[in-house]
Amino acid sequence: MRPVFQASLLGLDEDMGVGPLGGAVRRTILDHGAWIDVVPGWMAGADALFDRLVDVVPWREERRWMYDKVVDVPRLQKFYDEEEPLPDPVLDDAMRALNSHYHDELGEPFRTVGLCFYRDGRDSVAWHGDTIGRGGTEDTMVAILSVGTPRSLLLRPRGGGHSIRHDLGHGDLLVMGGSCQRTWEHAIPKSTRPTGPRVSIQFRPRGVR
Repeated sequence: MRPVFQASLLGLDEDMGVGPLGGAVRRTILDHGAWIDVVPGWMAGADALFDRLVDVVPWREERRWMYDKVVDVPRLQKFYDEEEPLPDPVLDDAMRALNSHYHDELGEPFRTVGLCFYRDGRDSVAWHGDTIGRGGTEDTMVAILSVGTPRSLLLRPRGGGHSIRHDLGHGDLLVMGGSCQRTWEHAIPKSTRPTGPRVSIQFRPRGVR
């Protein structure tokens, strides 16, 4: 059964496309050399993009070892490696815009795209940093474009501490940079409230997962 999605008033009627970055970016400096940028509503027509991605992406259910047993990963996923065609041309536009804005600061382009489908409030991701590969030892960036129903993304210093919350959906962009993957953690917690579906689109440089 397809999850029930409540579109925003404009998200299905707008022409689809990314907006400007530059002056639209709001940067927050965190501790330990980390920072985040936020651009609310960066993707126009994000609800139409959500519908397309739900239909065309070959979503995969995964299982992994956790707590001495194999469990279902509580979300659907698809990873697009370098040179693999993306599921919608607007994602190519988004990657070009991110590379244009962040290339000098990052020192390299974003190259891969990962997608996660959170079907309802039971789907989640636990506290973690993207530390597989170079992200565990080097400063890097991970850009997250959210389409669909807003969900809370939490950030906290690695090891615990006061958390920061951003409710992301309907085309919002959040970029984690500097030491964020090594010195901070992020999570999408489960929700007991009725929660609609969301797709998270993560842009990463080569060798960062």
